Amino acid sequence: MAIKFNKRVYESWRAFFADVGFLARKRRLIRRVTRGSLLSSAFRERLMLAATVVYGCRYCSYLHTREALKNGLDKEEVVRLLTHSIESCPEEEVVAIFYAQHWAESNAQPKADAVQRLEQSYGSEKAEAINLVLRMIQLGNLVGNSCDYLLYRISLGRWGR
Repeated sequence: MAIKFNKRVYESWRAFFADVGFLARKRRLIRRVTRGSLLSSAFRERLMLAATVVYGCRYCSYLHTREALKNGLDKEEVVRLLTHSIESCPEEEVVAIFYAQHWAESNAQPKADAVQRLEQSYGSEKAEAINLVLRMIQLGNLVGNSCDYLLYRISLGRWGR
């Protein structure tokens, strides 16, 4: 009985290069986001964990758990985020965390009312930064899962689950 590989992966090289190209065009905004001028590092890690749990990338889960702990999140909050709970998130970040989960679940195609709620809550510049963070974590997660898929295939299902 074979075990199925059920994580989301890149369906084509075209989709991968579209994400890379998008991020390359947003280099200036990426620098602002990673320096913490638009979003705090703790907020950024909460967003990344919320999306990562949907994608299921083990590499991103490990990396962003470690980064979240370094950036002030406590162990209990990280565990809650990794189980889809926003119980201990700061109230002003709850809309964005729910949005991040919806964004990942909808394969980067959030509903118009969710986008509108995000922009109303944070303003257009911060909403753009949030979407950028989600696009960044999507790239990382799909690359990680695609690598696991390759391992899974070449090992006949023994590795990369």
